[in-house]
Amino acid sequence: MELLSNAIFWTALLANLLAQTLKLFLYYRLEGRFHWERFLETGGMPSSHSATVSALAVSVGLREGFDSALFAVAAVFALIVMYDATGIRRAAGLHAQLLNQLVQELQRLVERGFAQEPLKELLGHTYLEVLVGALLGLLVALCAYYLFPAW
Repeated sequence: MELLSNAIFWTALLANLLAQTLKLFLYYRLEGRFHWERFLETGGMPSSHSATVSALAVSVGLREGFDSALFAVAAVFALIVMYDATGIRRAAGLHAQLLNQLVQELQRLVERGFAQEPLKELLGHTYLEVLVGALLGLLVALCAYYLFPAW
């Protein structure tokens, strides 16, 4: 029951949902139609991972103090998540893209067909996507803190 009244938890979750919703509208703007599956996918603009962990860290800092041990833990956690999003997960997405191109070439060469499903390519984030996600999380945390001070 205590989780239901935890403002920091709900602020981080709100930042995540807002980032995922923004993806729907940004891709609609780019592609001219909604891709509802984007709401649950990783990768893309803005980074929902970055929005979530930055909202978490800023909320902890605002509530507990930016000199608290709890803020230090949340901030280091946020930095690790954002570093991973631009590093390992981004590289894995680029590898998937290359492998998908190789599979397409192989399918053209093999008469009987090659039944390999394409790998998911949108795994990580560019630095810009992470930055925008982090700024979104900061904005959500500040709004929640100042609009709902008793929360």
